[in-house]
Amino acid sequence: TVRTWDVNNEKKHKSVFKPRSVQGKRVIPTTCTYSRDGKLIAAGCQDGSIQIWDRNMSVHTKFHCRQAHASGTDTSCLTFSYDGTVLASRGGDDTLKIWDIRQFKKPLNSADGLPSFFPMTDCCFSPDDKILVTGTSVKKGGGSGKLFFFYRETFQKLYEIEVTDASVVRCLWHPKLNQIMVGTGNGLAKVYYDPVKSQRGAKLCVVKTKRKERQAETLTQDYIITPHALPMFREPRQRSTRKQLEKDRLDPLKSHKPEPPVAGAGRGGRVGTHGVTLSSYIVKNIALDKTDDSNPREAILRHAKEAEENPYWVAPAYAKTQPKTVFAEVEPEDDETDKPEWKKRKI
Repeated sequence: TVRTWDVNNEKKHKSVFKPRSVQGKRVIPTTCTYSRDGKLIAAGCQDGSIQIWDRNMSVHTKFHCRQAHASGTDTSCLTFSYDGTVLASRGGDDTLKIWDIRQFKKPLNSADGLPSFFPMTDCCFSPDDKILVTGTSVKKGGGSGKLFFFYRETFQKLYEIEVTDASVVRCLWHPKLNQIMVGTGNGLAKVYYDPVKSQRGAKLCVVKTKRKERQAETLTQDYIITPHALPMFREPRQRSTRKQLEKDRLDPLKSHKPEPPVAGAGRGGRVGTHGVTLSSYIVKNIALDKTDDSNPREAILRHAKEAEENPYWVAPAYAKTQPKTVFAEVEPEDDETDKPEWKKRKI
């Protein structure tokens, strides 16, 4: 059956339409649609028939075509044109047909060789009612699913687009956005648009194209420079005083930044931080200098024996004229016990 429902009360239908075969038996509808004005309801059935009712009269059909498509196939889509006089049907017998509902016995035009493996393959009209679009199905590894465009009046193939390596199942040509939405059997969704004729939609997500280079940037001739355009004639811009002061503050020369005290030992003629005056600095360094803790007498006399045995520097020069050393003889000290009291040393 085909039923209409009130969206405000989903538990109760408004009317029931029961498709019948030639023998009066029930047949299963596979697709249905409203007309553009909402007055007619069309259904495609498994026996290949297309039945149209007035929405207010659910018993008898208003238009009926018994052999619209091959019997035993699922008609996957029905759609009305925007002017409401033409009906397009996508059959399970790999055909696409358009009908004038006023003369419903014979199709106006038909196109075959459009494989359809899905019971919901779509067809739709363009917003200007001049073009009809549908998709084709392919087996896995059998090629690419395509989107076919036909002229409505002549049914001549206008264009075809290879979408992907899977079947094209659903398609919708949006009347306001003027963009085609396509759904495929491998879960892929694509949107086709025209950069000029389409409005909003996918165009809001498209990356901006590269800007064209300006013509002035590609000129090869020399530029004419006036004297006042040169930097030497250009008047300097008045900069902010605050920014200039901050810049001068960072410059050590302009800000007269004092040199920091020398850490550790002094260098470059400057006294380190250990002493306030030079004398205190020297005294402190002498007191702290404990690098040479050897006996100075031993340091001098360690070469005395070698110099005496093998004189080299001074002694050979005075060998002939050097007088012999004469030392005073040491007299033994007199015994003070024999001296008188007045000659004795007083302690």
